Amino acid sequence: MPSLPVPPRWRTVRTERAVLGVVHNVTAATRLLDVLSLFAGDHRLQFVFTCPGSSAFTGGTAEYLAAHGIRLLPWKEAVHGGFDWTVSASYGGDLHKLRGPLTVLPHGMGYNKFLESGKAGKRESGKAGKRESGVFGLSPHWLMHGGSVVPAHLVLSHEEQLDRLRLSCPSAADRAIVAGDPCLDRLRASLPLRETYRQMFGVRGGRKLLFLTSTWGADSLYGTDPDLPARLAAHLPLDEFAIVVALHPNIEQGHQSWQLNQWLSQCRRSGVTVLPREDLWQQAAVAADVTVGDHGSVTFYSACLGTPVLLANAPHETVDPASPIAALLRTAPQLTTTGFAAQIAEAMAFPAALGKVVALATSAPGEFAARMLDLGYRTLRLTPPKRTPSFTAFPLVQVPRQEPAAHWVRVIDDEVVRYAAVDDVFPADAHLVVTTEAPDPRLLEQASVILGGPATDPARWIAATLCALPGCEWAACPAETGWWAGNHDGLLVEFTTPELPQVVPSLLHALGSIPDELSFTAAGVRHQVRLNVLIDDRPGAPATP
Repeated sequence: MPSLPVPPRWRTVRTERAVLGVVHNVTAATRLLDVLSLFAGDHRLQFVFTCPGSSAFTGGTAEYLAAHGIRLLPWKEAVHGGFDWTVSASYGGDLHKLRGPLTVLPHGMGYNKFLESGKAGKRESGKAGKRESGVFGLSPHWLMHGGSVVPAHLVLSHEEQLDRLRLSCPSAADRAIVAGDPCLDRLRASLPLRETYRQMFGVRGGRKLLFLTSTWGADSLYGTDPDLPARLAAHLPLDEFAIVVALHPNIEQGHQSWQLNQWLSQCRRSGVTVLPREDLWQQAAVAADVTVGDHGSVTFYSACLGTPVLLANAPHETVDPASPIAALLRTAPQLTTTGFAAQIAEAMAFPAALGKVVALATSAPGEFAARMLDLGYRTLRLTPPKRTPSFTAFPLVQVPRQEPAAHWVRVIDDEVVRYAAVDDVFPADAHLVVTTEAPDPRLLEQASVILGGPATDPARWIAATLCALPGCEWAACPAETGWWAGNHDGLLVEFTTPELPQVVPSLLHALGSIPDELSFTAAGVRHQVRLNVLIDDRPGAPATP
């Protein structure tokens, strides 16, 4: 019996079996914890976790597990421990040294990619894109050691993977168990909460959610075009689209958090929400109206949910031509570099027919929990609990809404259109609005309107800000009741509106007078505003109370 968390004689609950979770990296950890949650409520089981240290992306794994209340057993102890069942969500390292039955399951959408190993490392000549180590998870390089198959069970999601396994590693085929896909089952179970997730991301009314997802590596969306999220923000109307980005954890591991945050700063300043955690992409995928992705699993899962998909990059040479991901890359439309709004509108209006492709995701939809529980309890030689566990829907979390640090505004009659300002070039028929959130001095000098945060003395903030920026015509900020806005002419106005108060100063900028009420349209939605003149020091203006 393993010594972690403490030696057995010091434990309160007398468990009967010990289960080892093998965690290669953060990505594998998210899948492993999902699956083991089916068993973790059983008082007969003691779970212990270890990391073989074989992944290039082990950084952050211990911290991720610690945040879930898990301490790692050193690998040297784990290989000598007596475990009744070992479960891993990836390959790599000396898994053959572990004692007891080993079950390996994929940490993404099946097995699709060619992956160089540390030992093979080179492409085979004459076989475009194919690495010597073959398809990750299905080739002898990953499955065998010393002529023997290492895992006792290979959990697959679809029969097509079993067909490919029989061709690539026949001796492992009798170890395969087609159990379905746990992540897809959970995503589909979460669909009734779609509107809940949408509002969690700040998507209301007729606004659409554009979901960008990137796997890791030089061939990924982010690897080939890291500026794409900011460019999309600059070309899509701000009030029509919310943009959410999910990046594979290995991207941060490969460059460090500080570096990645510096690269993403312009993206965030453009109003794009970059998901702050490894396990929030699922809610975004359920909430999305359209997905822009690459050859990663998240793109495929989005397609499985019926979401229109556009491919920012399709590196066919990196995946097995017989795999489902390859089928998606051949079938889904490509996102070109111009006309983003038209392409996205067409994708939503006329989505590509991907039914045959997404059918390759699972041979057992909705059945993973039952099949995995059967496998686990048979391996542990225990009777399953009377109340069968099941997956839960993905939780609700607080996601800070990202507003652009600057945007340009076009007002035509009472219709307002806003776009994120990613540089100091903007249309001649528009004016620039800049916020006090990490403002660019070059944009501040060109701003017609500046928006501040809540101020303890809003009148003083407005006057001082306008004095400091003589080229700026209006300044506005939240006050105790509604918002206050002022200009160089001596006007100070209070206004209230249920939504989009940051648009009102742009309307005031375009008006010659201040009415008691005004209305405007943004993204096809009508908004009402109530105004109250607090101070009017313009020459000839009537006295204000």
